Amino acid sequence: MIDPHTYGPWAVIAGGSEGVGASFARLLAGAGINLVLVARKPGPLEETAAQVRAQGVLVRTVQKDLTEPDAAEAVAGAASDVDVGLLVFNAGANSYGHEFVTSDPDRVQGVLDLNIGCQLALVRHFGAAMKRRGHGGVLLVGSMAGFLGQAHMSVYSAAKAFGRVFAEGLWLELGEHDVDVLELVLGVTRTPAMERAGLRMDLPGLEVSEPDDVAREGLAHLADGPVHVVGGNAAAAEKRSGFPRAPLVAGAHESTKRLLGRG
Repeated sequence: MIDPHTYGPWAVIAGGSEGVGASFARLLAGAGINLVLVARKPGPLEETAAQVRAQGVLVRTVQKDLTEPDAAEAVAGAASDVDVGLLVFNAGANSYGHEFVTSDPDRVQGVLDLNIGCQLALVRHFGAAMKRRGHGGVLLVGSMAGFLGQAHMSVYSAAKAFGRVFAEGLWLELGEHDVDVLELVLGVTRTPAMERAGLRMDLPGLEVSEPDDVAREGLAHLADGPVHVVGGNAAAAEKRSGFPRAPLVAGAHESTKRLLGRG
């Protein structure tokens, strides 16, 4: 069970309405930690908020598209009068199915604004307060996509690679002040977002994780930063980090096509 004295009394979950974010919310509420839930879609957001309120904790909701320029300010404002001991950044716009040179520039910018810009702003705001208090945690949800470049999702993959390297540096900086930092690397996970993307989860040998298992594993390893790969994906992550790069990138491309139903 996660310690509310270390990671409470409040937690902020960006992307906290469904899938892994909702699982984090239920687990943290079970530990007695109050929540600020942030998400774009009002229906799932309020549904998850009602579920965790029924667990006996206080809940605030922020309905916000985190690609908007004032998003981080809105989230910070919603938690301005409480002590936030844990930031979970679970939001992540993707660019599945769009090659970079012919893509919509606004869509590309949205991927960067969410996965990099908003993440940095929220970590800076809440991380500074944790540093002053001398305890807390930052959990950034990453992706196996960030271990190598992939066609038709090159910007998303690059943004996730940024997140992992950022987490490693942040782990060094905040660890001196007893603030834990972890990038939790997800593989294929049975979430509404991945189902909407049309990913095939019935491929032979494919490692598919469930949201509750992912969230539970992430919280269990929060103090074991800077990076933890969930489920049975550690060997694949290690392989994707090797050399030479050309055969690794080409092989992953074929696997991704099958996952997307294109191969």
